[in-house]
Amino acid sequence: MKKLLFTIAISLICLYSVAQDFSIGPKFGVSQSNIRVNGDGFSSGDEQIGYHLGVFVRMGGHSIFVQPEFLFTNTGGTIIKQSQGNDDGILETNFNRLDIPVMFGFKFAGFFRLQAGPIASILLDYRLEDALQIAQNVDYKSATLGYQAGIGLDVKNLILDFKYENSLGKIAKSVAGFETDQRLSQIVLSAGFRLF
Repeated sequence: MKKLLFTIAISLICLYSVAQDFSIGPKFGVSQSNIRVNGDGFSSGDEQIGYHLGVFVRMGGHSIFVQPEFLFTNTGGTIIKQSQGNDDGILETNFNRLDIPVMFGFKFAGFFRLQAGPIASILLDYRLEDALQIAQNVDYKSATLGYQAGIGLDVKNLILDFKYENSLGKIAKSVAGFETDQRLSQIVLSAGFRLF
């Protein structure tokens, strides 16, 4: 993870030195997330609404750009634990993360953008509880990699982004001692304001 962050920092410094366009500003938005679970006795449950806020930086020319973001993100989902009876147990998950997506993209007609890139997520804390609010033992990774892809619009100083995000690997290997493969995906809608 340290090597990835170092590589991102060096890349941003190099791009800044040749950038024709540079802007920075606050960014915030909402997301709809889901945890996909593969494992005996577990399945994916309902999606969860989350939020994010932070800052973005955009550098590049008039048609090609790079846009790193530094975001505090609250997200999660539900996991269904199959019981022996007819009733299923529902586990509620909630994550607080530091997300660092780096979008590479193309700008068309001066306002429309196509973009994609990696996202590094650092887990700050999490909660996984059953319906009785009893915490469950999970081995969530402290840092994960994923990808984002989507479209964007620039309207004067306002930027709008609509992106899909998915994990490149497992975010956990087990729930309460039972082996699973959990991956987080989400639809992200956000807005930012270019200060300059």
